[in-house]
Order: sequence, then C-alpha cells, then structure tokens
Amino acid sequence: MTDFTKVRANLEERGFQVSCFASAQEAADYLDAKLDGKTVACGGSVTLKELGLLKRLAAHATVLSQRSGASFAEAAAAPVYLSSVNGLAETGELINIDGTGNRVASTIFGHEEVYFVIGRNKLAPDYDAALWRARNIASPKNAQRLGKKTPCAVKGDKCYDCKSPERICRALTVLWEKPKGIGRSEVVLIDEDLGY
Repeated sequence: MTDFTKVRANLEERGFQVSCFASAQEAADYLDAKLDGKTVACGGSVTLKELGLLKRLAAHATVLSQRSGASFAEAAAAPVYLSSVNGLAETGELINIDGTGNRVASTIFGHEEVYFVIGRNKLAPDYDAALWRARNIASPKNAQRLGKKTPCAVKGDKCYDCKSPERICRALTVLWEKPKGIGRSEVVLIDEDLGY
C-alpha cells in the first residue's frame, strides 16, 4: 500500500484539498456522487477513461469533452473541471504538459472546482523527478497513443525536445500552490496505477 502521508501534507500546506482512496472504484464512486447534477468538463485523460468516470457521470450530470463534441470554449465555461497530471512530486508540485493548452489552462483559471485525479504511478520523490517523469514517461506514451510521428513516439524511450509539427509538448504548467482563480481545488490520490 502506498503511503500518501507526505504528499498529502505537502499538498494541503499548498492550499489543495486532498482525498485518498485504496482503489479506482472507490475514487470513482466518490467523484460520481460528489458531481451529481453538475456540469463537468475535461480534456484528454487516460486516467479518467480508465476510471470509467465520464460514462458514469453522463447518466446524471452534463459532461463536456472532446468526445461529447464540446468546443474548447464550452468546456472552459463549465463550473467543474476534471484532470489528471503527468507528474506529482511528493513535495507537492503538480506538473502537466499539453499540446493545445486547454487542459493546462483549465487547471489554473476559470472554474469553480477543479479535481486532479491521480494514480500512484504519477508520484515522484521531488520536483525534478516529477518533471522528468512528465517529459520522459507520460509525454512519449501520450504521443504514441495519439499516433504522432515524433521521435519520442517512434522510439518510445524519452523526450527529444523535438521541433516536429506533430509535437504535443507545447505548454508546461507547474502548480506550486492552489491557484487563486479557482474556488475548490482537490487532489484525489488513488493507490492504483492509472494513466501515463
């Protein structure tokens, strides 16, 4: 069992609310109940897909996503935003890399509530390790998943800081503290490997 004590304390000190769950099922049940009847948006997230959360929410909430045909502007106006991260440092920094910018922008500003749903595999001991993880593990896997023809997708081993027109690493955010522009910012930690 993963010990989330240190990262939880560091996240709370930085202004985030934190919930911890032993399984993806428990986390999905929690979020499904919490978001009942709300309008929820999300960007691309393998973690959320693996949770099956968006399908569950669609039965009793409004879900705005690329899959549902929502525009970036519609998603940006939703009161609630769901995301994961590409790396989470035990010291409390949340790191995301994005191609379009809609996902990283939505974790910083514009929503009443933001939930970061994070599996234990995203956890790294410190900021440098979390950044390395985001660039060299999560990004190549996401480029492969999206069928991009970038060096990282072809070789699948690391970031090459390429200049490819298909590059998906175009924006990087580091949340050192809970952003002031968001009412509730909750990190949902799950003791299972989820997403990249």
